[in-house]
Amino acid sequence: MREYVDLLAANKKWAKSMVEKSPEFFTKNWASQSPKFLWIGCADSRVPAEQITQLEPGHLFVHRNIANMVVHTDLNMLSVLQYAVEVLKIRHIIVCGHYNCGGVKAALTDNSLGLIDNWLRNIKDVYRFNKHELDNLRDEEKKLNKLIELNVIEQVNNLAKTPIVQKQWSIDNAPYLHGWVYNMKDGLVNPVLNIEPGQKLSDDIYKYKF
Repeated sequence: MREYVDLLAANKKWAKSMVEKSPEFFTKNWASQSPKFLWIGCADSRVPAEQITQLEPGHLFVHRNIANMVVHTDLNMLSVLQYAVEVLKIRHIIVCGHYNCGGVKAALTDNSLGLIDNWLRNIKDVYRFNKHELDNLRDEEKKLNKLIELNVIEQVNNLAKTPIVQKQWSIDNAPYLHGWVYNMKDGLVNPVLNIEPGQKLSDDIYKYKF
């Protein structure tokens, strides 16, 4: 079981090819980073952020978790968000889900899966918020894909509710918030929501003053 050796060999080949294309590539990246995008995506190995967007290292700040969630108690995600917004001055935040997501699929069942049940409950809440619309879908694949889209929309709205994003909106015309769903069948992205800086929230109870 020495598959990792192949990864090390591939790394050497990649590093060599990058230097051949741009001799100063690693020197420039070592000095600093100035990405314009924060990507909050699913941890699924079939959804590689840089490949989907065709961006090289240094252009995409990435956070990934199960089912691309923005949870207000997740200090990991919030730390990434704060650093991206306040230090890197990110201009765009993308929440990218994907069709046939295993996390969302698991949330549709009543199976207990252990620790992850606590995480998936957030997706079950999205189902509860949209129960009437989802229950009217008799085709299970359509229901799953609709919940995946609704989950992305909910997470983008959760971003807009954070003091981190709202504070930055109060001092700068950024970040823009985007919800995407990636289709592994054809490699294309389906945009499902865009929120511009300072856009009115669905409920003023989530609004902060600075």
